[in-house]
Amino acid sequence: MPDYLGIDTSNYTTSTALFSSDTGKCVQSKKLLPVKEGELGLRQSDAVFHHVNQFSELIEALPLNNGCLKSVGVSTKPRSAEGSYMPCFLVGGTVAKSIGAASDISVHETSHQIGHILAALYSCNRLDLVFGDKPFLAFHVSGGTTDCLLVTPDKENVLKVEEVATSLDLKAGQAVDRVGLMLGLKFPCGKELEKLAMDSLAKFKIKPTIKDGNCCLSGIENKCRDMLNKGENKCDIALYCLKYIEAAILKMTSCALDKYSDMPVIYAGGVMSNMIIRGSLSNKFEAYFASPEYSCDNACGVAIYAAIKDGYKL
Repeated sequence: MPDYLGIDTSNYTTSTALFSSDTGKCVQSKKLLPVKEGELGLRQSDAVFHHVNQFSELIEALPLNNGCLKSVGVSTKPRSAEGSYMPCFLVGGTVAKSIGAASDISVHETSHQIGHILAALYSCNRLDLVFGDKPFLAFHVSGGTTDCLLVTPDKENVLKVEEVATSLDLKAGQAVDRVGLMLGLKFPCGKELEKLAMDSLAKFKIKPTIKDGNCCLSGIENKCRDMLNKGENKCDIALYCLKYIEAAILKMTSCALDKYSDMPVIYAGGVMSNMIIRGSLSNKFEAYFASPEYSCDNACGVAIYAAIKDGYKL
C-alpha cells in the first residue's frame, strides 16, 4: 500500500512525517530550530537557513520504502486565509516540489493551519469528521494564532476553514513566551512555564476581555510584570498567565457554540498541549485534544492531507 510524505517548515520547527495508508499510522521526524538564549524567536532569514540545514537528516530518519511513496503533502502558508504568507514555508514547498519532480509523484499544497487540524483529528481518533457532512469547531492556538474556526468537510480542499473569532492583539503563544522569558525560562517557554505553574497553590478570579467573541491577551504580560515587580512567586505568575489563557479560550468557545449550536470542538496548536489550560475545557464541552506530539508543530497532518487528496478513506 502507498505511503504519503508530509513536510512542514514553521517558524520554529522543521517537520517531516510519513503516513501509511496500509496501517493508518503516522511516523514523525522533526527538530526545533535553534534559538539563542534570551531571544524571543528568530528572524525569518535565520529560520529559512536552519530549515535548509536540518532537512536532510530528518528525511533520512523516516522509514521510506523505495517505490511506495505516492504523493507529498506540504504546508506552503501559515493560515487558510487570503494573503497568508511567511518566507519559512518556501523551504518546505521547494523541497516538496523537488521530491515530486524527481519521483514523478503529485505534490498537494495546504496550509500549516489545516495541517494542525488534521493532526489533531488523527491524534484523537476523529478523522471521521473529515469524511462526514457536518461542521465542527477547531481552535488553532500557537505563537502566531489564537483562532476559533468553523470547519466544514470539503471535497476539493479536504477542509473549508472560516474564522469565527481570534485574538485582537497578542497571541496566546506570544504571551506564554514573553512571560516565560520574563521569568528567566528558555524559549520556547511552554513546557517550562507549565512545570513552574504546577508548583503554585494560588487561586485567581479571572474575567478575560472578550469583544464579540474575540479575546484580548495583551493585558497578561502587563499583569505578570506587575506581579514580578511586587515580588510575587514566579510559580504564581506562571499559573496566572496560563489560567488567563484558559479562561479566554473557554469564553471564546462558549460564544462560538452559542452562535453555531452544539458541535464537537477540536483544540490544536502548541499552546493546547498544556495540561493546565486543557483542564476546564475538557469538562465543559464535547472537546477533543491532540496528544502533545501532535499539538505542537508537525507534518503528520499534511501527510494525511496528501493521502485524502489521493482518495484515502477510513
